[in-house]
Amino acid sequence: MFRPTQRLLGGLLWYRPWRLSPPQKARQRKRLKLVDQVVDTVSAALQKGGMSSKAIDRWYSEMPREEQMLPRDKYTIFDRKEKSYRKGIHKLPKWTRVSQRVNPPGF
Repeated sequence: MFRPTQRLLGGLLWYRPWRLSPPQKARQRKRLKLVDQVVDTVSAALQKGGMSSKAIDRWYSEMPREEQMLPRDKYTIFDRKEKSYRKGIHKLPKWTRVSQRVNPPGF
């Protein structure tokens, strides 16, 4: 009934692979593109009405677009506790909801 498998013997409650799978990477790119599209739509609507927003202007000046980002920045985040100062973005809680586009320079 209860066959001992490697996962049961290892004591892992949730298995977290150390890297993202190709479908996870594709979904991450899609999420980044959708955020870019929403910001573009809001900016276009504000400009059409003759208005502007500091938040939108700041987004354009500080945040890179998905196609401008390096793969290292798309799929990993800075973590000072890690050996190489980087860890997979999927190890961040709620990584699908948080924008992690800007990382410290040089890491």
